[in-house]
Amino acid sequence: METGIKDFARPVEASAVMELLPTRPRVLALGEPTHGEDTLLDLRNRLFRQLVEEQGYRTIALESDCLRALTVDAYVTSGEGALDDVTERGFSHDWGGSRANRELVGWMRDFNADRPTHDHVRFAGMDGPLEITGAESPRQALTALHDYLTAHVDAELLPCTADRLDGLLGPDAPWTDQAAMMDPSQSIGRTPEARELRLLADDMATLLDTQAPHLAAVSSLDDRERAHLYGRTAVGLLRYHSWMADTSPSRMARLLATRDEMMAGNLLALAARGPVLVHAHNSHLQRDKSAMSMWGHPKVEWWSAGALVSTRLGDRYAHLATALGTMKHQGVDAPPPNTVEGILHALPDPQYVIDAAQLDTIVRHMAAVPRVSPYFGYAPLDPSQLPHIDGVVYVSDVPHG
Repeated sequence: METGIKDFARPVEASAVMELLPTRPRVLALGEPTHGEDTLLDLRNRLFRQLVEEQGYRTIALESDCLRALTVDAYVTSGEGALDDVTERGFSHDWGGSRANRELVGWMRDFNADRPTHDHVRFAGMDGPLEITGAESPRQALTALHDYLTAHVDAELLPCTADRLDGLLGPDAPWTDQAAMMDPSQSIGRTPEARELRLLADDMATLLDTQAPHLAAVSSLDDRERAHLYGRTAVGLLRYHSWMADTSPSRMARLLATRDEMMAGNLLALAARGPVLVHAHNSHLQRDKSAMSMWGHPKVEWWSAGALVSTRLGDRYAHLATALGTMKHQGVDAPPPNTVEGILHALPDPQYVIDAAQLDTIVRHMAAVPRVSPYFGYAPLDPSQLPHIDGVVYVSDVPHG
């Protein structure tokens, strides 16, 4: 069976990836089964460089705060700021300290330095201003959207003044109170002020659409895209805060679905600009329903950003799922031979990409079973997902450091 896999295993290169796909995808999704491992991020960086140089890709989106990412994008396109400060402020989830992430940002800046603006590579975050422990205040998104509209449309069209917006928002601390994730009664997401803010956010986001011809005449494409990002983020954050205040059994499912809907909106907006490589957890990129159990709740299911985007884009969306063999510093030893990872581990190659459909045939023949992870932060590849994946990237070992 090793021979069968070896016959269609290829190096993880842009050309080999494209050979797996019917067409160059508008969104090429590279999923990872665990976060924070530079071995996987180094692979991502190499693939992105090849996609840029050989396939015309010009955008990378990471599972990071979409508003913070604007700081990184400004740096790689104009040199604004210093690398240390940019990576500290421009990533969420404490990922700015990653060596591989710093190298990505540095390479993007070097690539852009001598190129015209239209040929720049761009950096984006696909995630909302969210953490698993809570969410940010909608202040930044709402205020920035209001400022843009104030500068470009007649005052009588605005649904409120800046002072009214500030008064409704109040202090940021109640919005960011992490206790609200576990205790809905601590959330301010359904106060009268929050409800009014949702209406105002909707009205301002709608202004971007109803005034589109005028805004196209008086502001740049970058400014308009940024305004739409603020609008999507403001509406999504207020919706997320509202569900944090919910007490029904569907609360967690609604929160997870809302987060991925925000991710999908950001990816579709980026795809409208050109081909994009997105790197995030497999659970956010898969076409199957995602599922998880946490904090004593029963298993929760929701449709991921990948499922939503795939529904819209069809074969212009492609998902490469990364699987790994060993990660010994997290207690993940060699995979059992009757799992997907165990079958892939039979090859001596340290990293390769394979066609998921061909792999599925072998996996079914061997009656492979799901691998059980001893480490909560690593999600093995379920063999039932192979029919809905375009390719599998295999990394035989993820060493520490």
